[in-house]
Amino acid sequence: MGYLRFLIDNRLFLLAGFLLTFTSSYGQTYFISLFAGEIKTTFGLTDGGWGGLYTVATTLAAVAMVWVGALTDRFRVRALSLFTMLALAAACLSMAVVPNALLLVAVIFALRLTGQGMMSQLGAVAMARWFVATRGQALSLSSMGFSLGQAILPILFVSLFAVIHWRMLWVLAAALVLIVIPVMQILLRQERTPQSIAADDQVAGMKGKHWTRLDLLRSPLFWLVVPIIMGPSAWGTALFFHQVHLVEVKGWSMIAYVSMFPAYTLSAIIFTFASGWAVDRFGAKWVVPFQMLPFAVCFAILAIADTIWMAGLGLIVFGAGQGLQSTATSAFWAEFYGTRHLGSIKAAAAAIMVFGSAIGPGITGLMIDWGVDFTQQMVPISAYYFIAGLAAAFGIWRYQRDLPVTT
Repeated sequence: MGYLRFLIDNRLFLLAGFLLTFTSSYGQTYFISLFAGEIKTTFGLTDGGWGGLYTVATTLAAVAMVWVGALTDRFRVRALSLFTMLALAAACLSMAVVPNALLLVAVIFALRLTGQGMMSQLGAVAMARWFVATRGQALSLSSMGFSLGQAILPILFVSLFAVIHWRMLWVLAAALVLIVIPVMQILLRQERTPQSIAADDQVAGMKGKHWTRLDLLRSPLFWLVVPIIMGPSAWGTALFFHQVHLVEVKGWSMIAYVSMFPAYTLSAIIFTFASGWAVDRFGAKWVVPFQMLPFAVCFAILAIADTIWMAGLGLIVFGAGQGLQSTATSAFWAEFYGTRHLGSIKAAAAAIMVFGSAIGPGITGLMIDWGVDFTQQMVPISAYYFIAGLAAAFGIWRYQRDLPVTT
């Protein structure tokens, strides 16, 4: 199937996946952290206090994702996305009126569970289940929602800070979520659903088996790849979470820093499509082991960056890692563990990812309070990525022999 024909024939489903990932933006750390300065001032929080609060809320969201994420095995994306987006819009409105730090924990929990958790889960599971031979292309196209959100929303909302109170910007975010709901309902009127997929259309994983979540947790391979799930989430989240702190330490302006995001996004887009092609051509097993390398290089660059242009280079390299990960990791679960129980399997992985995004800001924020600024923490973070990549490469090398033989 030609690429243009693929786009035309699957335009409704691909656009639905794109909108799901884009709308997840309002619960992603890079968006929430834009308001870090205002939140800390309003509620009298230090970097460590804000990071600790964020860690508690996000950890609770990670625990909830274990069960809530499994709903994607039972319900249509059309129905589940409706309730998720309504909840996300309500969370955004709650952020506009939250009166104290205690209730702020509940609001952040709701944003993280519905935004980063469920909207991302819906987008990834839908693409991985609806498409088989072209799974990489589908995942890469739907992942453009993440990229577009990161490209335009920080610049848009930082620019609006000058004329609109930060709480009213959350009202705007809620309105943008609500606008997407009727579009999604129209796109998925004739949805490919878990209920409509016949048993013989399911794709088995290792040893020709349809792995359950319990089987997954007993799999040594799963534990070898946990560091590459948790690492980008933990330290990538910390990178965006502490962006206000970072620009203060480096002496850059916030608007100059976020102006580098389009270059980062372009890099993510290029490598997302490249990894999608590579996944379809060679399989996720040949892509996943390399996706940690750009992250390691990025943090090494940012640790020594003394100009905004070096920061831009670091973000471009980070975008390459994001592009590889956004497609390859989602394809990995379907390739190695099958698609029959993909929702519950992906929910376990999503819980680890969300938990990673919880501990990253907490650990780094605490270190900042102890006098170790974020740039000083970047070298050991870089080393983490190298080690995590080696562990995943060993696991995949060891267990790829158990994959079904394809003809």
